[in-house]
Amino acid sequence: MRGLVAEHKGEPAALQDRPAPEAADGEVLLDAAWSSLNYKDALAVAGRPGVLRSLPLVPGIDVAGTTPDGDALVVTGAGLGERRDGGLAEQVAVEAVTAVPVPDVFGLRGAAAIGTAGVTAALSVLALERAGIPDGPVLVTGAGGGVGGWAIALLAASGREVHAATGRGDELGDHLRALGAAEVVPRLDAEPGRPLQTARWAAVVDSLGGAPLVNALAQTVPGGAVAACGLAASADLPGSVLPFILRGVTLTGIFSVDLVPTLRLAAWDLLASRLDPAHVDRMVEREIGLADVPAAADDVLAGRVRGRVLVDPTR
Repeated sequence: MRGLVAEHKGEPAALQDRPAPEAADGEVLLDAAWSSLNYKDALAVAGRPGVLRSLPLVPGIDVAGTTPDGDALVVTGAGLGERRDGGLAEQVAVEAVTAVPVPDVFGLRGAAAIGTAGVTAALSVLALERAGIPDGPVLVTGAGGGVGGWAIALLAASGREVHAATGRGDELGDHLRALGAAEVVPRLDAEPGRPLQTARWAAVVDSLGGAPLVNALAQTVPGGAVAACGLAASADLPGSVLPFILRGVTLTGIFSVDLVPTLRLAAWDLLASRLDPAHVDRMVEREIGLADVPAAADDVLAGRVRGRVLVDPTR
């Protein structure tokens, strides 16, 4: 089979012919119909450190495909493209317990477009709803990315007033409003501000970390909540405890890799019940084949991509 393979530390992944995988006990073999290109995948494909746990390895943290019996399944995270061969290949063996039946409303292409980004957004929304957030606008940072776009769509579908924060408002404004954003606002400052700022947000979905997350916490209303689900800006948290002890703000972390089956299914149930399938086409910026992935990875790392990049491993 063909697949992208990262073989050597610090070197880009390359397209290769390699032996087809075999499913071990507790695994299922998928003929990959679609994968996607996430930020993690772009790092791995470009030979950057921090993602692949062993070499050689096939990147790709998402895959949607069919079993030999014809079952349509989707797997996101679960160690794919990190500690075991991932979805950027024609076939992949996955742990059966991590595979979710593809919701009919999305199909294989839609499920791959949603991918880890959509699952992360769904987990963020579930966490905010468990926290019992007050009325008021909800902020989504990194709105131009995959997590941000799906979070906007899910929050808007639940009746929330969503404000989308991006540094590309002129370029992305129409797209973000089509997903459900009530307002498109400038991205948060890249330096920490005062520990307590004007309270604006009932809740926040933050995919940036660092100073933007600190400023989001400082701007959250009393009793509000912030879901931290990414570190595109920084892994640091250079802030204060004042939002927590003077406003009772909740900070909840979102981990979307190794999920118990019930939580994985809950995320997909939320997506299937609230997400308008028309948003799939709005979120997909391009569809590429395996040979096009390295160039697209450079675009992802440079911030030149809006939404999602779908990969067809068969071409």
